Amino acid sequence: MQEYSYERPLVSAIFNGLGRQKRLLHIITGPRQVGKTTAALQIAAKWKGPVIHASADLPLPPEPEWVRSHWDRAEAEAGRARNEKREALLILDEVQKVNGWSEVVKASWDKTCRDHLPIQVIILGSSSLLIQKGLSESLAGRFFLYRCPHWTFPEMEQAFSWDLEQWIFFGGYPGAAPFIDQEDLWSRYVTDSLVETVLAKDVLQLQTVSKPALLRHLFMLSAVHPAQILSYNKMLGQLQDAGNTTTLAHYLKLLETAYLISGLDLFKGGMQRKRGSSPKLIIWNNGLINALTGDSLTASRGNYSWWGRLIENAVGAHLLNHLGGIPYSVYYWRHKNLEVDFVVKTPKRLWGIEVKSGNPKNPKGISGFLGMYPEARTLIVGSEGMPVETFFRTDPRDLF
Repeated sequence: MQEYSYERPLVSAIFNGLGRQKRLLHIITGPRQVGKTTAALQIAAKWKGPVIHASADLPLPPEPEWVRSHWDRAEAEAGRARNEKREALLILDEVQKVNGWSEVVKASWDKTCRDHLPIQVIILGSSSLLIQKGLSESLAGRFFLYRCPHWTFPEMEQAFSWDLEQWIFFGGYPGAAPFIDQEDLWSRYVTDSLVETVLAKDVLQLQTVSKPALLRHLFMLSAVHPAQILSYNKMLGQLQDAGNTTTLAHYLKLLETAYLISGLDLFKGGMQRKRGSSPKLIIWNNGLINALTGDSLTASRGNYSWWGRLIENAVGAHLLNHLGGIPYSVYYWRHKNLEVDFVVKTPKRLWGIEVKSGNPKNPKGISGFLGMYPEARTLIVGSEGMPVETFFRTDPRDLF
């Protein structure tokens, strides 16, 4: 990853967490190339004791002994540091690639706690499915989870002096920032270094995918239809060897676990309709869209309808990146010819969100939504509502 001096708020949050009286495993999960490793190394630079850093991002998935061997190193360092009243810091990167990682981490951590060894542990992972599976199966009550999302507009502004239009077009990948003055190089970097790496290492290598070519084609099809509702039957018509709608829905979920693309479900009576409803495709980082389409920032900005689509997708991605976890669910709503761009549901609130970014829409969508869900609150992003820039400068958790 490109070096940069900016320190994300995540760094201080984790560093402070390491000093809590109750010792826990500190788990960092999020997309590739958003600075998880950089954040861990920035924490390590502040650490007063010995640091052991190892990455499982190897050509072949390591066996559980990989975890045990590095843990043994941490125990040895902790033993030497104990007399100086210092703690060792163990950082395990891309741990989801280790077969049975959660079981060996559980056994090692329990031994560390039982023996009162002065060791703190940070674990990083890029596959939400495999990380969450390991946490729920073996590590309940032993960890604190930190989500490391794509970079926000204020972060890219502060770190690289970007304006809002640059962030909407190039997205939140700090490693790609040095290439934006040569857009063809930027596009090649994103497609080759980011997209291909994520598909190969975080999806195809770690999941059972019977039709890898289909998964790649589904990703490309979705990326060029940002913020659009696309039926599975229409996808079947545009993809070769597509199989059936169940296969497409499964592959779309796999792409979501790698923080690439989500297919939002239709909101209906507070429940998801897993079958029968067409997904609304949201790409988690606008950089993925524009790297694949090949259009320039100038051309995209001049295409009024397409630019509006990019803004709407960026709004959806902003919601997905920051409303993770059980309290929040993100949908879209449509009834006959009425539509609301996004619906956010919390245990106590229901929100309808309309993005007025230039795309011609039925202006009665919000009123129709309120007619069916009078208890809902509404938010308009864009003209006649919250300015687009204000929305992107705001943490959605503070809004909803």
